[in-house]
Amino acid sequence: MIPFAGSALNRASEKRTDANWIESKRREPSSLTLPMWRLEPFILGSEKSGPPFELGLVRVEIADSIAGAEAVCIFLGLDGERAVFALDVSEAGDSANIGALAGLGYFRDARVAGSMVSIKDSAIIAQAKAMIDWHQRHGFCPKCGAPTKIMDAGYRRLCGKCNAEHFPRVDPVVIMLATHGEACLVGRGKLFPPGMFSALAGFVEPGETIEEAVRRELMEEASVKVGEVSYYATQPWPFPSSLMIGCFAKADSRDAKVDENELAEVRWLERGVARGLIEGKQIEGIRVPPPVAIAHHLIKTWALGGK
Repeated sequence: MIPFAGSALNRASEKRTDANWIESKRREPSSLTLPMWRLEPFILGSEKSGPPFELGLVRVEIADSIAGAEAVCIFLGLDGERAVFALDVSEAGDSANIGALAGLGYFRDARVAGSMVSIKDSAIIAQAKAMIDWHQRHGFCPKCGAPTKIMDAGYRRLCGKCNAEHFPRVDPVVIMLATHGEACLVGRGKLFPPGMFSALAGFVEPGETIEEAVRRELMEEASVKVGEVSYYATQPWPFPSSLMIGCFAKADSRDAKVDENELAEVRWLERGVARGLIEGKQIEGIRVPPPVAIAHHLIKTWALGGK
């Protein structure tokens, strides 16, 4: 399974408009809340302790005790009969010593936390982070500029002036591994660490299919023409709200020329080298993304002969 995907929660979307039901679940002793401090999820235990790491789901009253009156609270779903929420505690102050949470755990960057916890818990992080991030950036109506208010347990905002409704967005991104014979194409972004190479990626544009986006991005970024495009898997990527659509693409040749406005470098990677990198072999001058990223799984699947 790919991190940030595979949630075990029942989102129970039909209950979101029932404010009385949501409030009753908020007050049930069995309900749990994930505190989020400046978009960082809470992890139980000590930063010095090793795995296994456990997501910091705490009792509702503990989270509420450190949240402001206007704190955004999102209903994430049901774990059996138990409700799970996310609560923005960003205004609580120092993350290392927040009231009732002090001594229970610590906050960690969502990308790092997603690689620490179980797959099902990383999916909770993805949902919570993307939703709270959306609320932080959509407090005002893009139509008229008036303040909006939270509705439907966090899944809608309503403008108090023009009554425009606004819903959480997901931005589709194609991420593709072009292959030609026994080699795959990888690129290094300008902001990547030295030696870090990944599959190429780009946003799907309006009026464009996934296949068209794959072909356009590979041509734009590397001047590589491809024919067959095949779907692999998707990954929620809450940075801030993307859905990564993993694909493989068959290149017509190994001719490539990097667009220096987009990338620092592109290169063809032989299958044996890719397999060694995935298996942890140290190869000077090149690294591939860790398992938290779908790019890792694209390269791994191809390197081990899956495509």
